[in-house]
Amino acid sequence: MQAAVVTPHSSSFIPATTTVKFVGHSSITTLPIKNQRRRRLSLNLRHTDSMAAPSPSSVGTAPKWAQMTVTIPAQRRGCHLITSKILRDIGQDLSGFKCGLAHFFLQHTSASLTVNENYDTDVRADTETFLNKVVPEGRSAPWKHTLEGPDDMPAHIKSSMFGCSLTIPITDGKLNMGTWQGIWLCEHRDAATPRKVVITLNGI
Repeated sequence: MQAAVVTPHSSSFIPATTTVKFVGHSSITTLPIKNQRRRRLSLNLRHTDSMAAPSPSSVGTAPKWAQMTVTIPAQRRGCHLITSKILRDIGQDLSGFKCGLAHFFLQHTSASLTVNENYDTDVRADTETFLNKVVPEGRSAPWKHTLEGPDDMPAHIKSSMFGCSLTIPITDGKLNMGTWQGIWLCEHRDAATPRKVVITLNGI
């Protein structure tokens, strides 16, 4: 930190300029200040030295990165809990982070990622039922994009509803999710293919 030192002048007034010295760690910077009125000068300035030494808490905590791509085998249409598969593939890298964030990006437009119930399988079945009721499918559906099959356009819409990315905090080498939370891959196509998820870890 630098402190501002004001060169004293007469007690009744100050002249057209006043000299202010910024005292740093190893240098003194002199700065003239114009005074618009003849009045007493009361100056209390603090200046952050750009060359100040880092605080002890920041030493040895440089952030680090890791990135990998996990391939999820083709799944039937519906919502699938993939937490264990993800952890098997990233566990070694994940364990090296004390605190950070894990970002998951699904490289597809007809599937989605979400965080939800990890215990009762009925939740996943009910979610698939909900999606199919909300997004119509078949000959009566109003979609123009039908070249890739009647389930394709509904799959694109469902993908945008849930999204293709997640961010989960990392704490002590683990994904810091709630007790009943898990990572879902929601497959929206009838004829599914393997799905790729790019996982980026960042932290300390």
